[in-house]
Amino acid sequence: MKNRRGQSAVIRFGPALKALFLCLLIAGSAVGYVWQKSQIYQLGQQIRQREIRLGQLKDINLKLGDQLAMLRSPPMLDRRARELNLGLGPAQPSQIWRLPEPATGLPGDSTVARPLAVRQTDATTQ
Repeated sequence: MKNRRGQSAVIRFGPALKALFLCLLIAGSAVGYVWQKSQIYQLGQQIRQREIRLGQLKDINLKLGDQLAMLRSPPMLDRRARELNLGLGPAQPSQIWRLPEPATGLPGDSTVARPLAVRQTDATTQ
């Protein structure tokens, strides 16, 4: 058997350091695994809370859309105008202007004013 006094300290503590390093590696991996699972759980909770909030906001948006449609309806506008005494009412016949439809000429005559839709289709075929 060899004399242990002659061996250096590194050789004597080498296996102990390897075991310590291996234990630290395993413990660090375990702590990292637990931390990662905790983060996943917290993110899942945040996603669930935000999905619930999104559902609430969609419900509120739907209710507000219905309320807006009701407020824009002609009966509601008429009632509100009467409540505010705005003096609004149906147009009198003298207040209505009737515009005649522009006359259309022959298909080859470009001097006569034609409706816009006709002019657009003619322009695309040229």
